[in-house]
Amino acid sequence: MAESYKVRVKVISQKGTCEAGHKVGDEWLVGEKTPEGMCLYAFASLLPFLTPLMHGGAFPWEKDPDKTTVACPDPDNPVVFELRRLRG
Repeated sequence: MAESYKVRVKVISQKGTCEAGHKVGDEWLVGEKTPEGMCLYAFASLLPFLTPLMHGGAFPWEKDPDKTTVACPDPDNPVVFELRRLRG
């Protein structure tokens, strides 16, 4: 089985009113289970980016292969998350 990594998800920007109450500085650790307390819609947006980071992939538009940023789907009250692969 290929190596699997945990990913730290951190809110780095929040504008308007997040209905889930997320705010800058909130963090979750994502492994093989969904993180408690994270908005379902935000998690659904993050999942396509979490999976590659968890399994050694990277994104060509990022300078750091261990991270990417993703916004939640609410265009009027966007929350932006940094996803960082944890090595070791």
